[in-house]
Amino acid sequence: MHAPDGFLTLPAAVGTGLISAGAVGAALRQSREQLGEQQVPLAGLTAAFVFAAQMVNFPVAAGTTGHLLGGALAAVLLGPWVGMLVVTVVVVVQALVFADGGLSALGYNVLNMAVVTSLGGWGVFRLGRRLLPATRTGVAVAAGVAGFAAVVLSAVAFSLQWLVGASAPVPFDRVFVAMVGVHLLIGVGEGVITGLTVAAVLRTRADLVAGASDLRVGAAAGPGLRRFVLGGVAVSLLVAAGVAQFAVDDPDGLERVAEDTGFAAAEREHALANSIFADYATAGVANESTSLAVAGIAGTVLTLAIGGGLFSAVRGRAPGAGRPRRHPVGG
Repeated sequence: MHAPDGFLTLPAAVGTGLISAGAVGAALRQSREQLGEQQVPLAGLTAAFVFAAQMVNFPVAAGTTGHLLGGALAAVLLGPWVGMLVVTVVVVVQALVFADGGLSALGYNVLNMAVVTSLGGWGVFRLGRRLLPATRTGVAVAAGVAGFAAVVLSAVAFSLQWLVGASAPVPFDRVFVAMVGVHLLIGVGEGVITGLTVAAVLRTRADLVAGASDLRVGAAAGPGLRRFVLGGVAVSLLVAAGVAQFAVDDPDGLERVAEDTGFAAAEREHALANSIFADYATAGVANESTSLAVAGIAGTVLTLAIGGGLFSAVRGRAPGAGRPRRHPVGG
């Protein structure tokens, strides 16, 4: 879903940029009241994990791949507003450091990958919580369904943007059917990853999951927060440097749709295409595996640092920031 420059017209890019800026501004205001002392390191960790996981493209059909978007996952772990900021940090780092997603496309990439997936995913998750048992299994299943739905909603969002900002004479209905069709398949992978990740956190530190705060579980049986975060960082680095080596090098869903429907030619070269980590490779490192590993580690650490710094600053500006907070279930 990382759209390059040129996939939508300039007015559409500006319009989606304004919408995204407003949504992120609202998220910053809401997050000041929702970020507790424990949520700050967890938010930074979640940003690092989402960045690393997005490096792993998995096959969904012949010649087509998908990767985690992470909005629903972040929303379940941290609440929708903080989750939105988490994925926004990831999308911005990818665009500015890795030339993944256009600079003029930042507005619709943030809207589709962060805003729609976190808010939409949270809404589906809350519905699932009402329909499923109030157990850890019920939370994990609801999270998986939310992850699936969030990907489809993101595909629908881009299709609607195409309706008003198409950069090529390709009919809306053709783009809509192709986008939703391929992202239904990608959504299955997203749902599985989201559900399994939430289940893993619930087994170790269920008290850290915002979407399960009504279960009233304690942290005594699990690792301390510092140990949990360090373990999560280690997993993120392993994914970025190791698992990403096995990513499938085929077009993702949006790229495949652009090629099949005929608007791929609208893509413009990224302004930072020659940067040191462009395309998740390290300039000057000849070995392909080492180049990818260095870029992945650098990106994971950078995302962790930026995310942690942002959330520390946001919490520090909240009234009564020194008091511990608990995220309300209703978001």
